[in-house]
Amino acid sequence: MPFSFHRKSVRPPLVTLSAVLFAAATSACASDEPAARSPNGITTVQVGVVPIVDVAPLYLGQEKGFYSKRGLKLDMVTAQGGAAVIPGVVSGQLEFGFSNVTSLMLAQSNGMAVEGVSSGSASTGEQGADYSAITVKGNSPIKTARNLEGKKVAVNTLKNIGDTSIRESVRKASGDPDKVRFVELPFDQMPAALDDGQIDAAWVSEPALAVVRAQGGRIIASNYVDVAEDLTVALYFTSASHAKENSEVVDKFREATAESHAYANTHPDEVRQVLTTYTEIPRATIERMTLPKWPNGVNRASVETLAELGQRDGLFSTAPDLDQLLP
Repeated sequence: MPFSFHRKSVRPPLVTLSAVLFAAATSACASDEPAARSPNGITTVQVGVVPIVDVAPLYLGQEKGFYSKRGLKLDMVTAQGGAAVIPGVVSGQLEFGFSNVTSLMLAQSNGMAVEGVSSGSASTGEQGADYSAITVKGNSPIKTARNLEGKKVAVNTLKNIGDTSIRESVRKASGDPDKVRFVELPFDQMPAALDDGQIDAAWVSEPALAVVRAQGGRIIASNYVDVAEDLTVALYFTSASHAKENSEVVDKFREATAESHAYANTHPDEVRQVLTTYTEIPRATIERMTLPKWPNGVNRASVETLAELGQRDGLFSTAPDLDQLLP
């Protein structure tokens, strides 16, 4: 049975928005209205997030008052992936969003004006001990990324950070990445699909990684680490119009997020506890999970490497403008 890690809320997830939103996101009619300010001086901002461990510092920072002391209240809106968050931010339905950097570069290359506000999450930098990995079944004959040639490998989104980084793992293992057969599958369905033999390998991030390991699966490569030892995986971002019209709110969000990251890095037990408030991950799984790093700075060199790999793989219609994208 697939495990579930959806937000505990009755609010409709952002991922249900139709393709109309994508068209609106690229139109000249995007909303530039400032975030709503309540009578008590608190500004409520909507933040598009994915219900995964990466965004735990936001929930923890809200609990600790890091945002409220700067006059902000976060209203979390959930989506299945960062790519689904981007149109909501660009169209003005959301003030901020969380997304991996490859999705943001893809959006930018397709004409969406997005700007990074702060770092989101980063790899641990440890091969075999990262929060993201390429995994196989325990008795699989696959031993290294080179053995993925001709095999069916699951990623949560095709032509994104997953297959781009896996292709680099295959290259580093002296294999041919063009021979890998990528298939799209939600993270929460990958452990069961791997165990049943529907796929040969799966790229999983926590908490799916902990589930795979608990059922006897093995890590054959840490694809984020193969891209860069200190890979900036994701960013919090906003639209160019919102950044221009609401610079004070953007600055406050950046400052509060930096404080939240610093606190999360030094209080892992509280990170694990806050996960129980916005996901349905079993407590036993939470305790086994490898946590990402939450830096306050962006490793530009690692993002440049991702951009180069994306261009090599034909992801971008035009080269991303990292000067505009990176905070």
